[in-house]
Amino acid sequence: MKKPALHVMIILGMIIGVVYGLLASNFGWIQFTTNWVKPFGSIFINLLKLVAVPLVIVTIIGGITSLSDTTKLTRIGSKTLGWFVAISLISSTIGLIFVLAVSPGKSLPVEKREELKVKYADDVSNRLNAANAVQSNGPLRILEDIVPGNIFYASQDNRNMLQVIFFSILFGIGMVISPHEKVAGLKSFFLGVNEAMLKMVHLIMKFAPIGVMALIAALLVDLAGDNPKEAISLLKVLGVFALTVIGAIVFLMAIVYPILVNRFTEFKYLDFLKKTIPAQILAFSTSSSAATLPVTIDCAEKNLKLSNEVSGFVLPLGITINMHGTCIHQAISAVFIAQAFGHDLGITEYLIVIFTCVLSSMGAPAVPGAGIIMLLIVLGSLGVEAEGLALILAIDRPLDMIRTIPNVLGDAIVAAIVDKSEKSRLKAA
Repeated sequence: MKKPALHVMIILGMIIGVVYGLLASNFGWIQFTTNWVKPFGSIFINLLKLVAVPLVIVTIIGGITSLSDTTKLTRIGSKTLGWFVAISLISSTIGLIFVLAVSPGKSLPVEKREELKVKYADDVSNRLNAANAVQSNGPLRILEDIVPGNIFYASQDNRNMLQVIFFSILFGIGMVISPHEKVAGLKSFFLGVNEAMLKMVHLIMKFAPIGVMALIAALLVDLAGDNPKEAISLLKVLGVFALTVIGAIVFLMAIVYPILVNRFTEFKYLDFLKKTIPAQILAFSTSSSAATLPVTIDCAEKNLKLSNEVSGFVLPLGITINMHGTCIHQAISAVFIAQAFGHDLGITEYLIVIFTCVLSSMGAPAVPGAGIIMLLIVLGSLGVEAEGLALILAIDRPLDMIRTIPNVLGDAIVAAIVDKSEKSRLKAA
């Protein structure tokens, strides 16, 4: 009997997790789930984090050293950043259009707004402090934060991924401009480590169905607690907001992405989706572009047959500065909260929303929940009460799972676009 494909097993794990989570909430298996089910999800996340940083290092260095010269690196880098910014601007605009068309904030009852403020007061306070720390920094602080003082310290935390990427790019450039005979052995070393890391990913992914099942089950139990009716009631109140976010993401993935893939890559969109299913499913279950990176690279190189030099550069960079789903979510969330608090925004504020969402998403760590902290910066730029964050905290995690899919898929699309551009250039040469 033929063994089911990995993505089929992962989907089955998600279904089992949903069924178990609802049963656990209904029958009060809260403590059992916390002690005996949730840890398997944590183990799975930790396994992915275990390979994330070293994989970023070896893939970027391997990708850059595959380039013949710094001119090629500059060309690929400029194309990559150009597409990242362009699609992020489109995503933020889509989010703004949807939230203005639906106006979900105007449907929120005042009493529910006050109830949520009280319920999530501590959480809002903690995230507000984090956002204030970011806002109090100078205008060039983001450049300071990109350059690590100690690469070994930076490598200890996935939140410092930009620092790891900076070091890897600088190291790779150093190898490119060095005499070939002196770095040939080092280049082979990194290519060998990269291959070994991908094999580790394959081994880890065998555990994915169990890990995903545990993650989904724990999420449902955390949302509902021992009173599923309360969670369902809250979800109904925020349903219009959630459907607005989901609708905008669906529009991006059903209209914009197909145009980009069919027009600028070598693939048909449905085939592209099929070849990246493992990365999409893992993005949904982990809510982390960084945790999904090993699988995204594997899909790009093994399924899409993208060159190592392109995927090794574009994908690690994309997890930190190319977040289309996050752009949509932040634009909708900011306007939703402003509507709920009775703020009348004009064209200037809407332009601020678009550009602030793009810039803040580019600085967001590729980990679950980071978008909420960056959202507070967007709210601050509009002069909207930060306490409004309480309105969306209850439903943020499920939406975080959904918006991570276009975050990851968008990285793969840009990689495919750049890859085709480079191949076309070679043919024309």
